[in-house]
Amino acid sequence: MDHITTAGTASAARKTPLYRQLYFWVLTAIVIGILVGWLAPSVGIAMEPIGTTFVDSMKMLIGPIVFLTIVGGIASVADLKKVGMTGLKALTYFQVGTILAMIFGLVAINIFRLGDGVNADAGSIETSESAAKLIDAGANQEWWQFLTHIIPESMVSPFVEGNILQIIFIAVIFGIALNAMGKVGAPVLDGVQRLTGVMFKILSFIMKAAPIGAFGAMAYAVGKFGVSSLTSMGGLIALFYITSILFVVIVLGSIMLFLKLNIFTMIRHLKEEYMLILGTSTAEPALPGLMRKLEHAGVKKETVGLVVPTGYSFNLDGAAIYLSLAALYIAQATNTDLTLGEQLGLLAVMLLTSKGAAGVAGGGFIALTATLTTLGTIPAAGIMLIFGIDKFMSECRALMNFTGNAVATLFIAWWDRTLDADRARRVFAGETVEPMPSEDPIHLDEVTDIDEDLAGYGHHEPKKISAPDADPGEDAILPADGRRRAYSETI
Repeated sequence: MDHITTAGTASAARKTPLYRQLYFWVLTAIVIGILVGWLAPSVGIAMEPIGTTFVDSMKMLIGPIVFLTIVGGIASVADLKKVGMTGLKALTYFQVGTILAMIFGLVAINIFRLGDGVNADAGSIETSESAAKLIDAGANQEWWQFLTHIIPESMVSPFVEGNILQIIFIAVIFGIALNAMGKVGAPVLDGVQRLTGVMFKILSFIMKAAPIGAFGAMAYAVGKFGVSSLTSMGGLIALFYITSILFVVIVLGSIMLFLKLNIFTMIRHLKEEYMLILGTSTAEPALPGLMRKLEHAGVKKETVGLVVPTGYSFNLDGAAIYLSLAALYIAQATNTDLTLGEQLGLLAVMLLTSKGAAGVAGGGFIALTATLTTLGTIPAAGIMLIFGIDKFMSECRALMNFTGNAVATLFIAWWDRTLDADRARRVFAGETVEPMPSEDPIHLDEVTDIDEDLAGYGHHEPKKISAPDADPGEDAILPADGRRRAYSETI
């Protein structure tokens, strides 16, 4: 019988043919979706249920995965003070990052001033029914609501509504209480860890349909809004994408350089998640994959479990750039002159309203309306000027938010002095590394395989090791202490 070690399996996984890798099929589906939406718009629009069904099936798992990951991370740490400090460090980083992103947007739109010459009359702008609903939601959105909205009406409602912010709140409280229970809570913690494995296994099933979901979402977007939307407002779209790319290279790249890591190798390592976001126009389906890959790259499980989900609500670099660009564009297009002080005031308001719409459908549009309504100087009806192209900017927002959260998690781990930078560098470069000890208390690296390309993170068959007190020829499962031993598999 031949024996294959972990390293051997990982090495073989990297040789998987391109046509058997998930990201290849997602990218192919996106291209086909664009062609279908362009050449046969009616057919593309009819594909909407395919895209929405896939996204809904992914969102179905986000709440439980976020809850179980945070609870498991907090309940298993020895010092709860470290968890609290990690949370404070993360919130501090999020605010600084958001301010820098907004400044990038303000500088870009002030330099190029794409709204000059539009001369739109805010009083005569017609508002569509779908846009009117978002405008009303934004007009009723107060800056302080993100604080009061954190506390849910019941323990179940956040999971039903998919409110990530409230799920995080419940998970943190539950995790702290479970940690305080000590040995009494150990069986519950074990159950949480096992349920986490089950959720990731379900995720692996759903991810097989990612190419179909990406095709449906992209075909609908192009068929519904048309390529003409891209050409008529191409300047603003291009400015948004270029500004976002510069922010990634300059700001996020500098942070990664400070950590002695490479932003481009990290992006390449996360290519499956980027393809998924590009196809579905939302970063939520990529959240579990990001958490899993960062933990494998050397970030402690509790840090990943706390920072990544929180960042999805508070660290929205893409949304920050979008808000500043869009608000100033509308001001220029409606001939609303803003002084430097008023623009800084606009930035301060956006810091609050952007958090208020976190986790809400159409959140970016609602946050923009809430900002304009709160400020009062820019006509809120002016958002109709960019309503038609908002869909094509949402992909960039989601990609930016995702990248920003990946970098934020690595930085917070370094700040906590728990980042294994050498391991992260090797993982991002595609080198073979052993699974982290925390990855394998219940063999989570086995049950979270999303596609063949990721098989190097674990095995499909349960690992077994020889226990010290086991009879010769018998295998025993991993000891209860969760510590890894040397092992081999019989194939």
